[in-house]
Parts: sequence; structure tokens; C-alpha cells
Amino acid sequence: MLSSSSSNPNPSSTSLYATMNTNLVSSSSSPIRSPNLLPLLSNPQIPQINYKSLSQGTTISNGVSLSSSSVSANPVSISRIEESGNADELQLVVVSFYKFADFPDHADLRQPLKELCEDLYISGGIILAPEGINGSICGIRKSVESVLDFIQSDDRLKGLRQIESPVSPEEEAIHHGHTTSSPLAAGEDAPFRWDHVRVKLKKEIVSLGMPSVSPNERVGKYVSPNEWNSLISDPDTVVIDVRNDYETRIGKFKGAVDPCTTAFREFPSWVDDRFQVSSSDAQMDVEKQNPPRVAMYCTGGIRCEKASSFLLSKGFKEVYHLQGGILKYLEEVPKTESLWEGECFVFDKRVSVKHGLVPGNLKLCYGCKKPVSDGDMESPEWEYGVTCPYCYASKSEEEKERARARQRQFEEWGVIGGPDKGRRKPSKTNQNSA
Repeated sequence: MLSSSSSNPNPSSTSLYATMNTNLVSSSSSPIRSPNLLPLLSNPQIPQINYKSLSQGTTISNGVSLSSSSVSANPVSISRIEESGNADELQLVVVSFYKFADFPDHADLRQPLKELCEDLYISGGIILAPEGINGSICGIRKSVESVLDFIQSDDRLKGLRQIESPVSPEEEAIHHGHTTSSPLAAGEDAPFRWDHVRVKLKKEIVSLGMPSVSPNERVGKYVSPNEWNSLISDPDTVVIDVRNDYETRIGKFKGAVDPCTTAFREFPSWVDDRFQVSSSDAQMDVEKQNPPRVAMYCTGGIRCEKASSFLLSKGFKEVYHLQGGILKYLEEVPKTESLWEGECFVFDKRVSVKHGLVPGNLKLCYGCKKPVSDGDMESPEWEYGVTCPYCYASKSEEEKERARARQRQFEEWGVIGGPDKGRRKPSKTNQNSA
């Protein structure tokens, strides 16, 4: 396994990741990706790789030997799955995950992880930073599990905090029907584009702008979804939503305080103002005021990790946060017992989810990437692909015209998605002559 040392980067990690990356490419036959139906069905051989204990020599996964110097992929025939009648194996799942860790050599993981996701037709986004990993990916279960196993083959990233969400039949149909002949399937409304995965390098996996705040050192107390209602119903508890204003606008817990921030980086300033923390010795200042019991929540829990660590550094004593975030609460707590009001914004093409993690009723404004309702789309400030009531006033005419040009380009050329990206669609004349 990769080194779990927290003081120095693993000296062999660069070469190990490179070896894994090279062998992944060379071990496949590099099939041409078909834009028709589920790509996996047009590529009958899918590499299923177990990277656990990779550097220890040999691991057996479905009869396949793996080592740090030779990574072999075990072809799995999709036709065999179809013949067995186990359609569940082809259903899509969405898994959001994160892990704070001392990860100075994070950049070495980017290329092999991206290529593995592409080989397994995984879509979504992953952030790598010196403080750990944060991501949300979509694919068939076996492929998603292979990616998660690969990530956790590094000891520092073991124990990922994970939240799994279902994919609706409608979204799955769009995903499977990702073809250049279907404007809906090939366009921006496709919830999880099979040909698109982003693996980015950043300074933080969640941006607070305060490197000294480290969840690796201390965080607040986790509260399970089943215990959450009791905690936030206590009048002595201050419930704080640490998300941004466009998220809190569509849903929040009953009685929660909304900081009205536009970015997570504004949260520390809001705390200083709200609790009158202004002296150089902020911790002593707060202790004198007998700070309240605080219960915080966010979408999946990652922002609360940093927010709780920040509050503890300021002298707060009782700091709690919802384990698994809103998503876990909506999954486990029945609607009849829930204190959640509205929908929960998610950072993918589903836009929002409701109880049971079923897709919500909101759409996305491509001008500002914020959620909009049916009522918002009746506003004269709404223009598909350009503006909505929340960004119309802040957009210059030049920005609006660029957005209109982009939208016209998409509608005419179909530039988003599929292997024909950026190519003119064949005219009827050319099709007839062919």
C-alpha cells in the first residue's frame, strides 16, 4: 500500500501512480466509445481492478494478479450480466465522498485517477488538494466501487466519508441515451455525462481561505440524523446553516440561522460579527461571553468539518454538526418526522433533491449556476441559458450577449457532449447521399 506517513510525501508514490497509469492504458484495447445507448453496452470488456494492497506484491481479484509493477485488468463481459438477468448491475449510482488528510503529493494522483474514471465511464468531479480529497461521481456500481477502492489504496485516504444517492429512471434514460441525435441527451440538461469527468488540483478541498484551520486536528461532535431533531429543537441550541444564500433560499431546517453568505470564505467574518469576536485574542474574548451551544449543517458534511474546527479555535466549547449532512438526513429520516423544509441543492445536474433523495423540482440557470423555480422562469428577467432573476442585474450586456451566442452555438451545432463535440451535424443532403 502507499505510505501513510504524514510528515513526508511517499517517495515512491509518483512512480507508483505513473506505473498504474501506464499499465491501465496499455492493458486496454482502447475501444472507440460509442455515443449510442449506455457506452458500457457497446464496449463489452470493462476493466474491473482491485488496487487494494497494490504495493505489497500480489492481490487476487476475480482471479487476476495485481502488483505495483504490473497492473492487469480483469475483463468483465456485460453480455454475461445481461444473460444473467441482473439488471441491477447496470443501474447507475451517485456517490459523494471526501476525506481530510495530510496529502502533499496529491498531484501525483490526478492523471491515473482521471484515466481510470474515463476507462470505467465514470462521470462527475473530483478535487485533490494538500488537505485531502472531495468528489461526486456517477456510474454503474461496480465501476464506482473500483474507483473508490483505487482512491483508498492510499492509506491516507482510507475511510472516505461517503453518501450514495439513487439516479431516477428519467435521469438514467438521459444518461444511457447520450447521443448526438438527441438534443436533450447531448446537451447541458444531461445530469451525468458519461464522457465527462473532471479531476482538479486546488489549494483546499473546500475553500475557507484559512490554512491554519485543520479538521485533521480537531472537529466538533458528530450528531446522527436520528438524534438531530432533538438537538436542534432545544431552545438553548443555535442552529447554523453554513451553506450559501442560493442554497438556503430553496430549503433549510426549521428555525436555522442563515448567515446569508455568497461563498464559504465569508463564514469566518460572519462568525466574528455575529458573536462579537474582534479582539486579537479571539479565543479569550469568546470564552468571556459564555458562547452558546452551536449545531451546524451543510449538504454532505464537509463544510461543517472546517466550520466546526474554526469555531473551536475561537473558543466555542459545544460545537455539533450533522453527520452525513442534509443528504444523509433526507435519506434516513421519514418525511413525517422531518424538520427539513424545502429542497436541498446539490452540485450536479440534478440541481436539487427531496426526502428519500428523489430529484427535486428546480432547474439551473446557466448564467449563474443557481437554482430556479417554475415561478422564477416566468419572470421577464429569465432567459434560458443567459440570465435569471438572481443574476440579471449583475450581468453586463456584453456578458449576456456572449451567453446568447454560446446558446445559439449549442442549439445550432450541438457542441456539448459526445464524440462529435464541436463538429457540424451532417445535413439531410449529406445523409441521403451517404
